[in-house]
Amino acid sequence: MAIFVGILLLVVAPAFLKGPIVGTLGPALRPAGWVALAIGAVLLGLHYVVRRQAAPVEIEPTAVRAPARPAPASTAERREPVLSPSPSTAPHAGQESQWSPAVLHAIEWRRFEALCEALYAQAGFTTRSQSHGADGGVDIWLQSRHSDVPRIVQCKHWQSKAVGVKEMREFFGVMASHQLKSGTYVTSSTFSAEAAAFAKANGIHAQDGAALLRLIGQRTPEQQAALLAVAYEGEYWRPTCASCGIKMVERNSSKNDGSFWGCANYPKCRGRTIPKSKTSATV
Repeated sequence: MAIFVGILLLVVAPAFLKGPIVGTLGPALRPAGWVALAIGAVLLGLHYVVRRQAAPVEIEPTAVRAPARPAPASTAERREPVLSPSPSTAPHAGQESQWSPAVLHAIEWRRFEALCEALYAQAGFTTRSQSHGADGGVDIWLQSRHSDVPRIVQCKHWQSKAVGVKEMREFFGVMASHQLKSGTYVTSSTFSAEAAAFAKANGIHAQDGAALLRLIGQRTPEQQAALLAVAYEGEYWRPTCASCGIKMVERNSSKNDGSFWGCANYPKCRGRTIPKSKTSATV
């Protein structure tokens, strides 16, 4: 705009200002025209410089975004290990690939409880349990979406020893303390005839190892594989301390010829020891 004004004052105005009176105005406007022209040139130069300096700012965002383009490929690389075979599809040596009594025999008591809880979760129950410590005689709490009344489950991981009526009466007392008229007792072993009769008469669903395996067999192959992975999770063969919840360690006994499982936190934890020959018959 200043350059235009300068040209107007220097060229156009003198051409129209002619005559004895107005003709003197032409030379008078020339200084103003040169000033306007100079101002216009300065402004034009400043505009050019500003544009040159502003140009890198417009490029910077592109330079910042460019390294982000390979991100999807990097993310895919991090997820590749997830696609590797899971333990349930590639059992380790000594593990069963299908459900059988050998699976129940191989796992320790905590894995047995986790297996039972996972089985009920597959059936649609909301489950609640605790890994160790006093549980008040309840290993698993079940809540159905179809009932406001909870259900309790006692799990007994025994092998050679049958669950007797004494244990069944104790569980019935737990049911009464919670004002419940029904409950479930699950064992990897069997029930004595007296215990089975007591359970039937008092609203207790008694489920032995054979019945548990039949129930697992009714699941889909995918569900059975998931349950097998739960059973064989971690050091499935090493007992868990019922008091503090950590894995027990093998110790040699100075009083007899055998060895036993003892809590790794001893003497801080005074959880009871388990003779190795009775690993599955004491919890």
